[in-house]
Amino acid sequence: MLTLTDSTGDDRESFIVANLVDAFSDLMAADPDSFRTKFRKMAADPFAFYRGSACIFYADVAAGEDRWADERTSRVWIQGDLHAENFGTYMDGEGVLIFDVNDFDEAFVGHFTWDLKRFAASIALMCWQKALSDGAITTLIDAFVRTYVEQVRWFVDVEDDSSFSLNLLTARGAVLSALESARLSTRAGMLDRITVVGQNDRRFRELSGVRRVDDAERLTVEAAFGRYLETIPDTQRFRGIAYDVKDVVAKTGFGIGSAGLPAYTVLIEGFNQALDNDVVLSMKQGNVAAPSRVVDDAEVHRYFQHHGHRTAVSQRALQAHADPLLGHTVINGVGFVVSEISPYEADLDWSELTEPDELVEVIEQLGRAVAKVHCVSDTDSDQSLVPFQTEEAIVRVIGDRDAEFVADMVEFGLEYASVVRDDHRHFVEAFREGRIPGVSAT
Repeated sequence: MLTLTDSTGDDRESFIVANLVDAFSDLMAADPDSFRTKFRKMAADPFAFYRGSACIFYADVAAGEDRWADERTSRVWIQGDLHAENFGTYMDGEGVLIFDVNDFDEAFVGHFTWDLKRFAASIALMCWQKALSDGAITTLIDAFVRTYVEQVRWFVDVEDDSSFSLNLLTARGAVLSALESARLSTRAGMLDRITVVGQNDRRFRELSGVRRVDDAERLTVEAAFGRYLETIPDTQRFRGIAYDVKDVVAKTGFGIGSAGLPAYTVLIEGFNQALDNDVVLSMKQGNVAAPSRVVDDAEVHRYFQHHGHRTAVSQRALQAHADPLLGHTVINGVGFVVSEISPYEADLDWSELTEPDELVEVIEQLGRAVAKVHCVSDTDSDQSLVPFQTEEAIVRVIGDRDAEFVADMVEFGLEYASVVRDDHRHFVEAFREGRIPGVSAT
């Protein structure tokens, strides 16, 4: 049975507000308009609220018992904000189009079950909005967790954890469609959308939400870019790229999860001086990972130089062949993560998935994808925080209790989704009545 902190009425509203303020007060003060927009988006529906309130989820799960967490399975690399919309395509470091978990802003080291529980509740919320019955939702969460466990056991029996991926040869249904859509994209097409050619070179277009930087700010960004280059592992450096900066613009806030985070977009010379292969990089301020607020492990916290470093290290751990341009830097003492804005990124389109059989086909594949990111991020990867085989630790703690494990995740997903629907109502009332300090509704 789910046990919540301050689970009733006004106490629950106070709990929600306190956690949001604790997590975001600095960013709210720096950019209240971005948070007004973020909170309006969160007010739209319970799933949108859930996506923007990972801090509340972790405050709740940390207060409960986790019988599947032992010394090792409570210390696994996790994505940290694993909801249904954090999956998509990317071109890996070996040039293969992969469908996988994405968005590592909240990645940290914690209980492996936290990712599964967060995803289970997200599926329950999304499918409730599709008017599916609790029975159908139970079947979907069951399918996700069972395929996750099955794939983890598969990793125990193979030598190379990176040998499995969802790609153009192995994916099915809507997952395959996302990969095929990404394959049709081109670098030249992306460049034409966001840049313009003038005076024989490219520069960024004047688009909404983009700000030109003055000379002093550009020099600051270029100095940070130089520091970033030193963080790219030698094995990942593209010998053909000059890494010369051609243009810089500033941007604030991305989506529900990135509101208020300052960011720069940097255009650099590509593999040669031709204008159709320039490279676009995102340089975004790292945020405090939601799981880090409840992880009481000094060694884990000391491992990271700053939040940009933590994001980059986590992504390299969780992806078998991460973005070769992934790195980090510091601007005015604050950590930033740097990554390529790739033309080959496509999100899974859930809007057209309405029937349970279509959803099962997709969700089973997502279970395998989550197992993959957990299992590649262990002693076989380039980090030293998880010095054991994650798959062996998970299989050992589950043992022969697969049915119990699946039932626990299903129960949590259904119950917590109900909690989130109530929390959404509390949040909307608090926001519209001005009871969230630092951000007004109007």
